[in-house]
Amino acid sequence: MAELPTGTVTFLFTDIEGSTKLLRDLGEGYASVWKQHQLIIREALAAAGGAEVGTEGDSFFAAFSSAPGAVRAAVAAQRGLAAHAWPAGGVVRVRMGLHTGDGVLSGSDYVGMDVHRAARIASAAHGGQLIVSEATRALIEHSLPAGAQLRDLGKHRLKDILQPEHLYDLVIDGLPAEFPAPRTLDTRPNNLPLQLTSFVGREDQIGEIHRLLAQARLLTLTGAGGTGKTRLALQVAAETVRDYTDGAFFVDLSPLTDPGLVPAAIARALGVAEVAGVPIIETLKTHLQHKELLLVIDNFEQLAAAGGVVEELVSAAPKLKVLITSRVVLSLRGEHEYVVPPLKPPDPTSIADLETLSRSEAVRLFTERALAVQPRFRVTRENAQAVAEITARLDGLPLAIELAATRVKVLTPQQMLPRLQRSLSLLVSGGRTLPERQRTLRGAIAWSYDLLEEPEQSLFRRLSVFSGGWTLEAAEAVAEPERLELEAVEGLSALVDKSLVRPIDPADGFPRFAMLE
Repeated sequence: MAELPTGTVTFLFTDIEGSTKLLRDLGEGYASVWKQHQLIIREALAAAGGAEVGTEGDSFFAAFSSAPGAVRAAVAAQRGLAAHAWPAGGVVRVRMGLHTGDGVLSGSDYVGMDVHRAARIASAAHGGQLIVSEATRALIEHSLPAGAQLRDLGKHRLKDILQPEHLYDLVIDGLPAEFPAPRTLDTRPNNLPLQLTSFVGREDQIGEIHRLLAQARLLTLTGAGGTGKTRLALQVAAETVRDYTDGAFFVDLSPLTDPGLVPAAIARALGVAEVAGVPIIETLKTHLQHKELLLVIDNFEQLAAAGGVVEELVSAAPKLKVLITSRVVLSLRGEHEYVVPPLKPPDPTSIADLETLSRSEAVRLFTERALAVQPRFRVTRENAQAVAEITARLDGLPLAIELAATRVKVLTPQQMLPRLQRSLSLLVSGGRTLPERQRTLRGAIAWSYDLLEEPEQSLFRRLSVFSGGWTLEAAEAVAEPERLELEAVEGLSALVDKSLVRPIDPADGFPRFAMLE
């Protein structure tokens, strides 16, 4: 395997278009097609001096020290794929994207915004298409392979990328040259907010939410404060916006305290004007009646009394889908729930090597956010144990990990760990534009605690005596239902529904429960 380059690196991402349909059509024959596709791409990479970084599903990730070399590999791969004799109904069309930027290694993987930019450029392409960034174009325009030419596609908004990216289509003689507009956020109406940071990991969760949205019209993402519900919902919306003819729209309810204002907030997000003498909910129902649209409603927990508004809209608009984030399940008609898990941290007691550690989503998030404030930060043999223990100590909670990572400006991970073990006061100073409850871990927990009824708060305090979790019987022993006026089962169910207690998969078949550590 070629050594992974550092410094200025050109990244290539590839992905099979319509792989799910191919798998369905070909059945067992898909495995052979997939292997042949891998062989063609690997031969092209090797011939051009590329280093294979990894594969995931139907995707390839490769790195090149030379931008012209990356283009030669991509062009050769597209030609090889087009020339191959695929079985009937099994033609493989691969989208590809190239971008040149800083090659920062963490273990055996690259981190940083340039990697994300390259991945987003690839996802904007169609099967058989090769799209390159402005940075790559500047390095290759005078050294293109024979029979290849650049075509300007203009500027486009990419998922997770703050500024629009100037994209170019690399047209290859003898191969398809006409494609629809790039698969970017510009192709469908939307008001999805630009994100200032990269989205890390959660591929499995995104896939599961996609599948649930295909089956359900009302899906609520629940989880404790700081688990990343909002960011996950926005990522799902960005990745599926093309599936909705009338786009995807985001409604932020966090500034509201009056449930009666929810219809007006939805109307503002959709650009629907109020009509004199007509209730705004009726205007909304008329507007949405024939729309094929995804509505993302964020922070619904403090306005649960407005759940009926969502039920009315879903009933009135048969092509409307609603994705809600809330710390509590809303118990609406037709509602499906998806509990957003924390990122899985590594096991600090069994760190095999830096390569294994770098694949942990929790460590990847810590590294990405640390690089944003300290560009020289690296996960090394010296700090690997501390980084693993920090992410485990924080239960893989994205908000907590991001807050901790900002401290690498003044503390090494080794210095940070004992301070975290003593106190959560280190986890402060989130972005100034964030709501107050998201600037500290204490604030995130306090917001959820304040949503509890008084008997539920009392039970929550009593359960805090347990270390490492508890059984239902243990909860019943400390609950004292006569004093709390709350049965243990009822109270425990409420705490789970409101994301302050989580069930633990039992090893012995008996359910256990735990709080965040």
